[in-house]
Amino acid sequence: MSKLLAVFRRHRAIFLLAALVALCALPFVVSKALYVRYACNILMFATLAGSLNAINGYSGQMCLGQAGFFAIGAYACAIFSTRFGTNFWLLLPIAGIVAALVGLLVALPTLKLQGIYLSIVTLGASEIIRIIAQTWTPVSGGALGIKNIPYPWLFGLDTFRPKYYYFIFLIIGVLFLLVTTRVLKSRVGRAWISIREDQIAAKSLGVQTGFYKSLNFMYGAFWAGVVGCAYAPFVNYIEASQFTTDTGFNVLAMIVIGGQGTLVGPILGSAIVTVLTESLRFLENWRYVIYAVIIIVMMWLRPQGIAGASHSVLAGGKIKRKPARREGAKCHG
Repeated sequence: MSKLLAVFRRHRAIFLLAALVALCALPFVVSKALYVRYACNILMFATLAGSLNAINGYSGQMCLGQAGFFAIGAYACAIFSTRFGTNFWLLLPIAGIVAALVGLLVALPTLKLQGIYLSIVTLGASEIIRIIAQTWTPVSGGALGIKNIPYPWLFGLDTFRPKYYYFIFLIIGVLFLLVTTRVLKSRVGRAWISIREDQIAAKSLGVQTGFYKSLNFMYGAFWAGVVGCAYAPFVNYIEASQFTTDTGFNVLAMIVIGGQGTLVGPILGSAIVTVLTESLRFLENWRYVIYAVIIIVMMWLRPQGIAGASHSVLAGGKIKRKPARREGAKCHG
């Protein structure tokens, strides 16, 4: 495994380019539209899980409310596109910013909360957003939802076909990976990771933990809003029941199975959970029991996930420190 990783790192650009070419060719190679639709779902959930991973995996906060931010992006796209005819590509950043502002409203009162307490608050915030969408009929359409959401323009292609809409999710996913990679290598990303490893130590070293935790929440919420904006035209109809807590737990399962604190983990988790969802659909609600069993097994045998490092702090490993040299020690020939 170490040799394979070394080869990948040495020729990383070639492997990534080959993967991108393969992904671009996928909708033309796969003949059935249903399978292409599954590929769209994988790409969509990979970015959505990545946005949650930015919060849970890189800053150590415990968020269960990603479905709420996802809903805000979807409703922002549906409302502005059906009522005002706003261009889809302009709506992508608008939906992300709206979701980020709501993420800030959730983050500010919870800066001193951690663990289960923070997760309960974020879960409650997600449910509040869903209930507002269900009851605010003049704006959100209430229980009837919003229909006939216009498909976006993409170089003149018929995006109502999954074969071409696939590229919208691919563009968003690649953009998310590029931006997140740069952010994690910046001062902001290092601050997030320091908070995850030891918040007290980070604060003692001058890291403004409250500011960076809020920024982290806003970043994860922004990308959830962007994905929600792309999701609305894809299904052409949205209503509140599409954004229940089940959606939030599905996304959480993806990063737990794939690996928190890694860029590849959410992609692997999204592929595994989506394939299981579609292949076990005949079991109806019983498939959620299978999800639970898989998560329990993963947390028991490999808590860092499939793509996580075995020595990581997320896996329960300890940070290794080099032994200090003794002063005055002499070498004897």
